[in-house]
Amino acid sequence: MEKGTYMFQQSCICVLGLTCAILWIYLLCFHLGVFEGTVFSASTEKTVQDNPISISEILETNTSVSPFMKAMRSVENKSDPCGGRYVYIHDLPSRFNEDIVKECGSINKLFDMCTFIMNNGFGPELNNTEGMFSDHWYATNQFTLDVIFSYRMKQYECLTNDSSIAAAIFVPFYAGFDASRYLWGYNISVRDATSFELVEWLRKREEWKYMNGKDHFLVGGRITWDFRRSSDEDSKWGNKLLLLPAVKNMSMLTIESNPNSANDFAIPYPTYFHPSYDYEVLDWQDRMMKMERKWLFCFVGAPRPNDPTSIRNLLIDQCKNSSVGKLLDCGDGDKKCHSPSGVMKMFQSSIFCLQPQGDSPTRRSAFDSILAGCIPVFFHPNSFYVQYTWHIPKNYTRYSVFISEDDIRRNVSIEQKLSQIDPEVIKMMRKEVINMIPRLIYADPHSKLKTEDAFDVALKAIINKVTKLRQDMIDGR
Repeated sequence: MEKGTYMFQQSCICVLGLTCAILWIYLLCFHLGVFEGTVFSASTEKTVQDNPISISEILETNTSVSPFMKAMRSVENKSDPCGGRYVYIHDLPSRFNEDIVKECGSINKLFDMCTFIMNNGFGPELNNTEGMFSDHWYATNQFTLDVIFSYRMKQYECLTNDSSIAAAIFVPFYAGFDASRYLWGYNISVRDATSFELVEWLRKREEWKYMNGKDHFLVGGRITWDFRRSSDEDSKWGNKLLLLPAVKNMSMLTIESNPNSANDFAIPYPTYFHPSYDYEVLDWQDRMMKMERKWLFCFVGAPRPNDPTSIRNLLIDQCKNSSVGKLLDCGDGDKKCHSPSGVMKMFQSSIFCLQPQGDSPTRRSAFDSILAGCIPVFFHPNSFYVQYTWHIPKNYTRYSVFISEDDIRRNVSIEQKLSQIDPEVIKMMRKEVINMIPRLIYADPHSKLKTEDAFDVALKAIINKVTKLRQDMIDGR
């Protein structure tokens, strides 16, 4: 190797070494900075886990959070009585609600619904000619919940025009009325048309984009099966509103739900009593507690001769053959079956009221009997226990008796079964039944009870559901 070449190589090595040293020092400083940042981040994350920061802090540190974070933050405003309770109502085109009501004569092919839509869905006031009722009793039809709930929503004390602070968003579509008017004699295109139009309208709204409709809810004042047509054959029953992908994101309140569904929830059937004041409820409860009841059990209903699985004929036979059982047979055209006073008089004079399945698992009669202080006897869990879980006690033995349908088919005596219940237990059960009344009735919307009614319970449950879903999204669950 020549000396010149060697000296050149030595110089290059020195330069290269110096460069590497400078680069190493730079990388070391950078690494320490990053490392410290990482430690801080980890420490912060641990702090979040041990001591959750508030929604307000999240908003201050992260401007890219979801739109509903403003609504979540309102919960922390203790000076606002509506914080975390605001509801935004979509301003739907009238074809989805008011126009349907204007054509009330076509809502139900079996009878004229126009009479029952009056008084905000309560129907005409009842005359207390037999001394059966107090004030604020109406001839309420079981299928008018669309109007009852929507009108009540309009009177809700925490409405907002700012959807970004809403705890939930209400869709005032008269789903039950829409389904009812096309149940008989229409093809599936007609039956489904309004449902498709509603979805198209909603998906164009900014409010829908917040959570793809998961913060939306609506009411269908009919049973869930009227909105769950199993196939696209004209011979199949109902429409398929609840099967539309967009609607599956929403919560739908029905008078009977599908217990296996995650997006429809059962709320009470409307009864005849719609009080304006708390004292009216208390007076009625006191009266029902003191009522003399001469019958051990009763059944109000009609047989189902074309349904081989129905136990109604067996119940009717047991009522007829018992000296302590009473029957109001609705199969022979007895006008009392269509008279609120006739039905309530029967329930008020009985200790137990038999509540078998009807055309579907649930019956409005169950709520009428509870309103009368009559202890319900159920024969299938789907008739009550797995339906109205927001509104009723978890322990069904506190307020009802359960006798399986199979037991009835094996000729188990209802009279014997009920006679074995201790009188003190019956008294406690009746008290529990009567205590349930406020949560199962829909109060007059022009006033506000201090106690929660069926509307209050349902709305609170919806808000809690949406709030939990939003919190889960924040937490990454």
